[in-house]
This record gives sequence, structure tokens and C-alpha cells, in this order.
Amino acid sequence: MTTATASTVPTLDLEPAARRLAALLPAIRPEQLTDPTPCPDFTVAALLDHLLGLTAAFTDAAHKTPTGGAPVPSAAHLDPDWRTELPDRLAALVTAWREPAAWEGETEAGGVVLPAHVHGVVALDEIVVHGWDLARATRQRFSVDAASAAACLEFCSSFAQGEAVDGLFGPPVPVGEGAPVFHRVLGYAGRDPHWSPDR
Repeated sequence: MTTATASTVPTLDLEPAARRLAALLPAIRPEQLTDPTPCPDFTVAALLDHLLGLTAAFTDAAHKTPTGGAPVPSAAHLDPDWRTELPDRLAALVTAWREPAAWEGETEAGGVVLPAHVHGVVALDEIVVHGWDLARATRQRFSVDAASAAACLEFCSSFAQGEAVDGLFGPPVPVGEGAPVFHRVLGYAGRDPHWSPDR
């Protein structure tokens, strides 16, 4: 996992994952907003609402200006301008975490205080896993760059080793040690890499 001190510059860049997530949005059709996603209890619209909330929360965390817990994601609360608002929030998130100071000390997101560099990796993992959720739900392709996949695997695998707080992910899905790195990330996050809306 990437670490940061006063003498080091963070090596994680959230831009590749954020760019891939933003690229999914134009192709989402209105009738797909009520479709299920691999994220339990989230429709496409609720997942988009969650993404809007988490991008704002982790941007605030990078600035060390947390705003407390976010509302429960809801399709009913989805901003009607999500197609333009979410890319803007993703861009702000990327910019915020490119500042070395963002990775130093402690900060808060969603009411949870952690070392800032841990929250930076959590933000990346949220974008990567939920980007895949959104792509699968809307029948689009989603690729992950090698650096992001490796960082997410290290973070997610810590859950299986009892190093993280219970309840953040669903029960792990076995995918096999020989599975691709990103499939292992999805498995640790409680996702079936072969999930589809039709299954």
C-alpha cells in the first residue's frame, strides 16, 4: 500500500481509474437507472448517487475539511445533472489527491478517521470497484490500470487477513490464486467477476 510522509510524494494517481469511470456515463440509458448492480441493494441510480456522495466526501478528506457522514444512497435523491456533475467531482477528487499534503497525517471520510494515506487508497478502491459495478450493470467494458489494480489488491486482501474493519465489503467470493489481479480484487470485495444483470 502506498504510504506518505513529509519527505515522500504519493505514488498513487487516481486519474486513470476516474477517467475510466467517467467514460461510462454517456452510454447509460435512462431505462437502465432502475436496473440491478453487483453492489447489493443498489440500483444503477442509487449507485450513481453513492458515487456522487463518495467523491465529494473523499475530496473533502484530501483537503482535511470533512463534512461528516453522507446520506444513505438513494435513487430518489440522484442529482438530475449527474452526467455532468459526477465527472466534475471525479476531476476534483483527482486534483485533491495529487497534493502531497493530502497523504499526510490523519483525515476523516464518512465519519471514519484514518491515516490520510489509507483514505487515499480507500478512495481509489471505491472508484475502481464501483466503476466495475456500474460497467457490468450497464453492459459496458471496464479496464483497470496495473498500478491501481495492485494497490486495490493489497488493500482488499488485508480484509482477509483480519487487518481491517468488518462490514465494509460483502463476504469474499473465491476466485482462485491464479485469477487475474483485478478478479482477485473483486473477489475480496465480495463480487463475482462473472456477474451480469441477466444471471
